[in-house]
Amino acid sequence: MTKKPLIISTDPGIDDAVAITISLFAPELDVKLIAATWGNVALEKTLNNALKLETFLHTKVPVVGGAKMPLLRPAIDASDIHGKSGMDGYDFPKADRGLLKSGLAAAAIHEVVANSDEKVTLMQIGPATDFALYFRQFPEDLDKIEKLVIMGGAIGRGNWGPYGEYNVAGDPEAAQIVFTSGLKIYLAPLELGQQAYVTNATMQRVQKLGRVGNMLYSILTNLHDETKDNGREIYDALAAGMLLKPQMYTFKPAYVTVDTKSSATYGASVIDFDHFFGKSANVNVGVKIKQKVFADWFVDAISRADK
Repeated sequence: MTKKPLIISTDPGIDDAVAITISLFAPELDVKLIAATWGNVALEKTLNNALKLETFLHTKVPVVGGAKMPLLRPAIDASDIHGKSGMDGYDFPKADRGLLKSGLAAAAIHEVVANSDEKVTLMQIGPATDFALYFRQFPEDLDKIEKLVIMGGAIGRGNWGPYGEYNVAGDPEAAQIVFTSGLKIYLAPLELGQQAYVTNATMQRVQKLGRVGNMLYSILTNLHDETKDNGREIYDALAAGMLLKPQMYTFKPAYVTVDTKSSATYGASVIDFDHFFGKSANVNVGVKIKQKVFADWFVDAISRADK
């Protein structure tokens, strides 16, 4: 099996930790670089979280520090959801700083892409800041990118304002740069996570998998984003699923843009399925997934880390 080279831009983040773990142990993927950006918590914490997660997992993928703040607006914060550290709920080992790659994230991403013998896939499960900076600084790399999968945006109502979804609303200008990059983009919006929530029973299946499963169960139960039956909406794992089992999803092409002007809806992702703007589709949007199918895949994907 030829593994797909992958670069992950992330802001760990509890659901980020799940998506990263799945990706690191997926036999189909070869994670070349993890770029930690500001997002759920400040950069110093997301960077430390990425390092201590890998230390726990005994993996050796280089981690580079990304942007400290959005392109134009002040940073927002989701520590009320993910905890003060951004990954509360488990006593991780001290981070192995030997995994830390020096330099700027955009340059590190460029180095991987430029030196790859095949096209590289990108996964964005945090704000778009680092990929936007990378696309602007190294536009010659775009032809060397296979596709980009994103967790972000909302078809309807948001979780950061009436229409804003956190990852997009956190850096709307960066998100707009990414959506207009011309890359082949697959999007997991907020609504998909609401369909594919993980029940408490599924989390208990994860806990029984072993050492890694128990760690993920511990942090997931500290994710303050509960469903009505004490389950969790694990948004970022949906992006990993789009790479590993795309047949789980129903996709619909759409023209996606971001409101960067209005004071009332600034940061909203505008997803046009019906050609209202007369623009060609630039994103394949996941619109449907079956909860049980996702749950079974979720447990199986995590189990690979405990084998």
